[in-house]
Amino acid sequence: MVIMDKHSKIYVAGHRGLVGSALVRALKAKGYENIIGRTHAELDLTIQAEVEQFFEQEKPEYVFLAAAKVGGIYANSTYPADFIMENELIQCNVIRSAYRHKVKKLLFLGSSCIYPKACPQPIKEDYLLTGPLEPTNEAYALAKISGLKMCQYFNTQYGTQYISVMPTNLYGPNDNFDLLSSHVLPALIRKMHEGKAKGLSEVEIWGTGKPLREFLHVDDMAEACLFLIENYCGNEYFNIGTGQDISIKALAEMIKEIVGFEGRLVFDETKPDGMFRKVLDISKISELGWKPRISLFDGIKQTYDWYVKNEVKDS
Repeated sequence: MVIMDKHSKIYVAGHRGLVGSALVRALKAKGYENIIGRTHAELDLTIQAEVEQFFEQEKPEYVFLAAAKVGGIYANSTYPADFIMENELIQCNVIRSAYRHKVKKLLFLGSSCIYPKACPQPIKEDYLLTGPLEPTNEAYALAKISGLKMCQYFNTQYGTQYISVMPTNLYGPNDNFDLLSSHVLPALIRKMHEGKAKGLSEVEIWGTGKPLREFLHVDDMAEACLFLIENYCGNEYFNIGTGQDISIKALAEMIKEIVGFEGRLVFDETKPDGMFRKVLDISKISELGWKPRISLFDGIKQTYDWYVKNEVKDS
């Protein structure tokens, strides 16, 4: 068992994104002092030579691999080649260099979209590779499955300590609010805010509103990752979520209330819904002693406040 020291050098790949910035906040809150990160302009993780040079120079002891190309249904459906290629390159380069430079422990951030479209609910870790994937994000899912398996294979062959986590739908500060590439929750926040600001009588939402989804505040996710890297040693991978779901319609109504939008919600049923229900079974990590602490209402309110202060102010 490797214990992470407060003075250890910790590399957070993707430190300015939704997940990476939450990991940095959580690490600092727990007293970790030696955290390093690089912007995409400073280090292109898809280029093997740059990644290898970075690890040679910095020699991080611990790595959180949160860098990824991410997006919602539209982006995944439109750019599948980009999603599988860029994510595979990032994962292969970082994991390979972590091994070559004797990183003590690595945590890989996957996604709940790795599970089959028609698998039983709630989704257990054991359901991986038991059926076809959801077509709308298949390319991204395949890349994340590959990263998870790569970590397990390195552990088996080389005795490394690489942990993979599969978070549910995440939201929070530093989320992507672009309407063409964002996930549903931040997209709804932006649509409601702009509808309120412009005095619109209605806001259009993709799909029927019937699908059920699970949402986890990114700060809860970050605390779960630190919990595992500090307390777990083995070759299992873990779901991270709340174990509770909500319909897209109910989510939209909640966001409407928080934002204060007074118009109608119009659901465009010609647009895809994706999987009807997706909620994770979190019993495995719960048995180790972790549980989420931020309610969905409070988390969305905090996220909306952040959006108004940062995204709207800068636009």
